[in-house]
Amino acid sequence: MSQEEAKSQHPTPMLDQLESGPWPSFVTGLKRLRDNAGAAYAPMMNDLLGQLEHSYEERTGYWKGGTVSVVGYGGGVIPRFSEVGAKYPASKEFHTLRVQPPAGMHYDTDVLRQMCDVWEKYGSGLIAFHGQSGDIMFQGCSSENVQPAFDALNEMGFDLGGAGPALRTSMSCVGHARCELSCYDEVRAHREVINEFLDEMHRPALPYKFKFKFSGCGNDCVNAIHRADFAVIGTWRDDMKVNQDGVKAYVARVGRKYAIDSVIAMCPTRALSLNDDDTLDVDNKSCVRCMHCLNVMGGKALQPGDDRGATILVGGKRALKVGDLMGINLIPFFKLVTDEDYQNLVDLARRMMEFFADNALEHERIGETIDRIGLPAFLEAMEIEPDPNMVNHPRTSCYVRTDDFTDEAEKYFERKAREAGLDVAAD
Repeated sequence: MSQEEAKSQHPTPMLDQLESGPWPSFVTGLKRLRDNAGAAYAPMMNDLLGQLEHSYEERTGYWKGGTVSVVGYGGGVIPRFSEVGAKYPASKEFHTLRVQPPAGMHYDTDVLRQMCDVWEKYGSGLIAFHGQSGDIMFQGCSSENVQPAFDALNEMGFDLGGAGPALRTSMSCVGHARCELSCYDEVRAHREVINEFLDEMHRPALPYKFKFKFSGCGNDCVNAIHRADFAVIGTWRDDMKVNQDGVKAYVARVGRKYAIDSVIAMCPTRALSLNDDDTLDVDNKSCVRCMHCLNVMGGKALQPGDDRGATILVGGKRALKVGDLMGINLIPFFKLVTDEDYQNLVDLARRMMEFFADNALEHERIGETIDRIGLPAFLEAMEIEPDPNMVNHPRTSCYVRTDDFTDEAEKYFERKAREAGLDVAAD
């Protein structure tokens, strides 16, 4: 870097403090881009740091929105115009392109290099893998470069994600490609749903945002339960598979005391017990699929059962009108094996999005709609039969008599077992 370039840099004493702690700081990354001598984006990053320092000094944000898009699309670009652009002209426009990642977030190094080349040519060089909605965030682009940047990324096979009151980019975990706990084909479910509703993403027409997320098991690696309007969480409904030789090998490796303290005692429903011969007993009726024992002991000892599928939850979100909401258990077990099963998932998603579009208020998530109209009305509209699994904490609710609930729940489960052709008496 020349002396003239060094002199032109904005002083950032407050930002510098963020680099002094024990953890990596985003400021270091911004400075690295700023100090890349000769790069077209270096002046933009310099003024960006200057404006950020100014915001810290004044305790005021100076970004405002506007309208920026590419031909044929109504969403996917987050416009950012600076209110202090006269003082920091190189970063007066700092738009973000939201780009959909591959399902399961699978990349090869060649694709990543091409992405970096595109953004160094048309943007600031600053890329975030990934935003909360799952998008690849190409941050920092002028209005005139938005279209050519999109064209270059589109030529690679990538498309813009969602922004505004629309269907948002979906997320799916790495799933069955690399994870032995996977209970369905997450990547297929992801692509089937998004391909069906792509117009809802590119041309915003909903009351507010709507998110799908797909996790292959209860570990929920994409935070679907509390961040998705429609969450698909892998599960199983038969007995967990136990390899007693694997259990014995685990106990021999870590010690009996550690196995009891870290696995048996940590089971939330006390469904596990370790016998004197280091074999494991599982009370599968009490198991709630929390995944802790499978995570700790590993696949050589424990694995999900063979009758696998997913639980569908609806309404998860962060604070908006009625505060944070976890997903409501809409369908306890949804089989996902055949082509028909995946088509049924798409059909369910379509009914829910149509209900949301027709009944939600402006700037209202579907969880808030359900909170406003009540779960019974929502189930009736969706043509879904009420299920005891939908009741939160039935034994602590003053509106539910424990005896009545237990009796009715047992009748329900017996009826469902008969419909499935199971031997109720033997169970």
